[in-house]
Amino acid sequence: MDEHIVEAMGKTKVVIKEGKVIEISDPKIDYCPLFHKKRGIEKFNKDIVKENMEFRIADFGMCTPNRQLDMNDFLSFGISEILSTLLEEKIIDVVVMVCEGCGTVLVTEPNKAQGIGGRVSGLVKTSPISEIIERIGEDNVLDIENATIDQYKGVQLATDKDYKNIAVTIAGGNDGEKLRQLENDSEDVNLYLFSVHSTGIDQTVAEDAIRYCDVVTSCASKYIRDVGFKKAHLTVGNSIPIFAASEDGKRFIELRLNKIDKKVEKGEQNPPKPLI
Repeated sequence: MDEHIVEAMGKTKVVIKEGKVIEISDPKIDYCPLFHKKRGIEKFNKDIVKENMEFRIADFGMCTPNRQLDMNDFLSFGISEILSTLLEEKIIDVVVMVCEGCGTVLVTEPNKAQGIGGRVSGLVKTSPISEIIERIGEDNVLDIENATIDQYKGVQLATDKDYKNIAVTIAGGNDGEKLRQLENDSEDVNLYLFSVHSTGIDQTVAEDAIRYCDVVTSCASKYIRDVGFKKAHLTVGNSIPIFAASEDGKRFIELRLNKIDKKVEKGEQNPPKPLI
């Protein structure tokens, strides 16, 4: 069955089948400064979300065999941009991330890290799309039969392929402790954890994200902000803060800032509403 479940635009559940949006839940937040700035959207509702999802399907083939995987570097700042820069500078060897039609994948090309990670919000569930799997490479897909999303097993696949410097995106703080234990048990493996898709997580998961991850994006999370502003080594962004939760994370963020000649923006001025 061709079915893809995405949480996007206010943690709205969106179900896409055969290139069509067939189900949309009510948005859990009303406003996001990024969508206001880039798309002129002042308030989320089902119709707005449906229109945006259909735009993504038409524009770059989201959740379809026509999916465009490569994206050139923009003068912007986010998790996919940081990961793309780290690959380009050869600070990391591979990124374990998630792509529709594939599930957990290994990515070594900067443009693919940007194209896969920068265009789709939280992917909850997906099913195999052979055309996408073929272009990413079967050896780089964790489970070509089921398109399983499992970042822990994705890291194990990366270590099996002898990658040493591995970045991995995780939802909130999920699997953070397990991944750090895997790193401790492995010789010569350096893991760098990037927390994404944190809207709506509880306080315990938020604390785990700051404890175990290197870079944490706040999304519309109240609890990530509560912990991040207190404990982060560096904070950037005045609408949706990104927190460096470790010295490595600080180094990575500063590298990206230097690459795009951008200064640190401090103090949140226009957050999503409401924070959950």
